[in-house]
Amino acid sequence: MFTPFCHILKLCLEKILVQCILQSRTLSGADAINALRPFYFAVHPDFFGQHPKEREVNENSLKRLNGYLENLQKPGFRSFKPTQLTFYVREREPNSSDVQESFSASGFRAVSFTLHTRDLLSTVLDILNSCSLSTEHIQSLNVNSQTHKEAKSAVNRPIKWDKTYYSFTGFKDPEEELEQAQRVETTLISWLDGNEASAVKKLKKSLPLRKELERLKFELSHQLELSDIRWQRSWGIAHRCSQLHSLGRLVQQRPEVLKNVKGRTVVFTDRSGMSAAGHIMLGTMDVHHHWTKIFERLPNYYKLQKRLLFLEDRISQLLGGIQVIYIEELQPLLTLEEYYETLDSFYNKLRDSRLPFHPRSLRGLQMILESDRYAPSLHEFGHFTIPTVCDPATLQWFIFAKAQEARENLKRKEEMMITEKELIDTSTEKFSLDRLYKEPSVSSAQMIDCCKRLLEESLPYLQGMHLCISHFYSVLQDGDLCIPWNWKN
Repeated sequence: MFTPFCHILKLCLEKILVQCILQSRTLSGADAINALRPFYFAVHPDFFGQHPKEREVNENSLKRLNGYLENLQKPGFRSFKPTQLTFYVREREPNSSDVQESFSASGFRAVSFTLHTRDLLSTVLDILNSCSLSTEHIQSLNVNSQTHKEAKSAVNRPIKWDKTYYSFTGFKDPEEELEQAQRVETTLISWLDGNEASAVKKLKKSLPLRKELERLKFELSHQLELSDIRWQRSWGIAHRCSQLHSLGRLVQQRPEVLKNVKGRTVVFTDRSGMSAAGHIMLGTMDVHHHWTKIFERLPNYYKLQKRLLFLEDRISQLLGGIQVIYIEELQPLLTLEEYYETLDSFYNKLRDSRLPFHPRSLRGLQMILESDRYAPSLHEFGHFTIPTVCDPATLQWFIFAKAQEARENLKRKEEMMITEKELIDTSTEKFSLDRLYKEPSVSSAQMIDCCKRLLEESLPYLQGMHLCISHFYSVLQDGDLCIPWNWKN
């Protein structure tokens, strides 16, 4: 008789607390990120290394979600479009007491929902509820409102249940879970001990396919005189071979349509076209008919690319010689047409404002344009990130104020790149690795710190392996070992 009563009491109090939070309607961006931690843990692409399709879906949906959340924080932003998202959510093992194994290795479910809320708090609650994740932890966030101080006081006061409550209801004690998580914190050595055999087995199985991939890539690059062949996603070796075989068949069937690809880079990605960086994009879900159209349109793309380069040059002249660049690793994947529209809109705004930049006063500096931001910033690598909607006066003040710091960051970037390469080469040699690389989201500073600490260790497990520096531990489907850059030992 106690179990139903306690369960009902808990649900009622939970509902009251959520209502109190909703009344205050104020949530900071940092609070939103903290509140969504269980969600990010359940859907993060790094946990889907052995499931490339699900990983890709989650990567795309996370980008759209982050854009939606960022728009919510823009002052005066009113234009909202309902956003439908699909995520693969990792399932918890029903009777697992081990925190490290609380999610099954391959169990996940697809969840689709539509966001149409206009504040961070409602959006966060919608996401968690749609994925059947708890909202209890939101009560401890620093949600405040001048007109609802009593609600704030009630919400921020944590409820401490008696231990007997968890015995009667079967719910997990959060304090015990936290203690257990701290006790079983994964270390590099323990994780390698438990996963080396699996990685070696998968790596050996993938070796013939890896050789086939290199052969296909070399032959196609040589035959078409390509600069490079790349992949946007972390697809498996078999998937990549399949894509190259498909391109090879098109070369045999329609060789005349590929006469204009000389010197270009082909990127297998989500959609077909030409990228802002000037690469030929082949959508992996498209058939040969779509690819053929892209190759036939290349002369028109090249003309548009010349107009784009002219726009970049005009913007540079208006901004004292600062160079406009596009960084694939840091910016959204844009088509040539999308990027041209962005540049054109920004150029027209600059031209009308007539900012008084002295000619060539900012030569040597760099900037990138982004349409999903609203405040300018300076990256650790020295380039300015400028929103297309940035007020010209604000832009001028920000660049003048940060110019010297930008030059120092650019110089430090060159030094870091050299140090990073040296440490990668040294680590590869010391541990007899077949390959050492990092994910794009891992910064040079993080990679340098990781390699320095690795070189202090003795790790015979790594001989002949492919090691990827990431943010989480995982073994990819082809045997690559992924370890977090800030691994513990």
